[in-house]
Amino acid sequence: MLSEEFKFQKPGEVRTRFAPAPTGVLHIGGARTALFNYLFAKKNEGVFILRIEDTDIERSGQEYEKDIMESLKWLGIEWDEGPDVGGDYGPYRQSERLNIYAKYLEKLLAEDKAYYCFCSEEELEAQRQYQLSIGEAPHYSGKCANLSKEEVQRLREAGKSAVIRFRVPSKKVRFNDLIRGKLEFDTSLMGDIVIAKDLTIPLYNFACVVDDFEMKISQVIRGEEHISNTPKQILLQEALNFPSPQYVHLPMILGPDRTKLSKRYEAVGISEYKKEGYLPEALVNFMAFLGWNPGGEREIYSISSLIKEFSLERVQKGGAIFNIKRLDFLNGFYIRQRSVEKLTELCLPYLIEAGFLEKI
Repeated sequence: MLSEEFKFQKPGEVRTRFAPAPTGVLHIGGARTALFNYLFAKKNEGVFILRIEDTDIERSGQEYEKDIMESLKWLGIEWDEGPDVGGDYGPYRQSERLNIYAKYLEKLLAEDKAYYCFCSEEELEAQRQYQLSIGEAPHYSGKCANLSKEEVQRLREAGKSAVIRFRVPSKKVRFNDLIRGKLEFDTSLMGDIVIAKDLTIPLYNFACVVDDFEMKISQVIRGEEHISNTPKQILLQEALNFPSPQYVHLPMILGPDRTKLSKRYEAVGISEYKKEGYLPEALVNFMAFLGWNPGGEREIYSISSLIKEFSLERVQKGGAIFNIKRLDFLNGFYIRQRSVEKLTELCLPYLIEAGFLEKI
């Protein structure tokens, strides 16, 4: 059941985002998340944003960013604001927003809501192993939480490496997931979390909170694997006096045997499905039913029809089953709708690659 606050939200106020990290090609799970954000925004006369979360410099690559953008455009999922089209709340690459993050990190440090932690990886691992050995959930002990300003300055001037930790208050964090209802987390065993490697290298939870606020995101629609991140982000929002967006956590995509989706399907990028001859209409229709159902017997939906029919009230909580036979059925349907001329055009690259025709 959706909240009353959500039901009375005015058309045009919705701003959703798809925020992939360019550390690999776009897969079905990410594409499904982008699609649901897009459909929800368009259904509510809102704005859909593409944000590239590329602060992990070692793993991020321009080739992956290119694949993500080309795959989304091939599927027909167009963004209103993003790295290539601009917008009022850019830049839309996190690597170009470092001065914004530094401003908020300095604010948390100045208000003593965050602090520098000088513990080495070896110390932290030893602490983790000890906690596990006595049956405790691993968490930071707080060793550096009360260092004096003078001691912090001395250690920094001496070149001692440090990260920035957020002081996690011990409390119950409650929020209303628009699919799952009211959720509650006890932060007492969480420990103080790392939010940045330094002022110029923010980590996911912190950068995400800042960007969602600065870009005026109204709904965060993402996979259920992010549920554990939500209380951390809400605590950061409270510390920075930011309003919280509404949260929506989509069901996990499962294999035909109802176990975690195997690499046979999970590792296949959207670009690979394109190479294998799947049509974008088939993939969009297929992905829409991975966790959502309009409530009738109709199976074929164009993207424009999906925009009209889409509703978060019909998104399920339980896992969505990936059925390749259904995708093949949908692809066959859309292939049969194409004219002979269009089919010939689509088949030419495959005939040339197989050696049946020569490239002119």
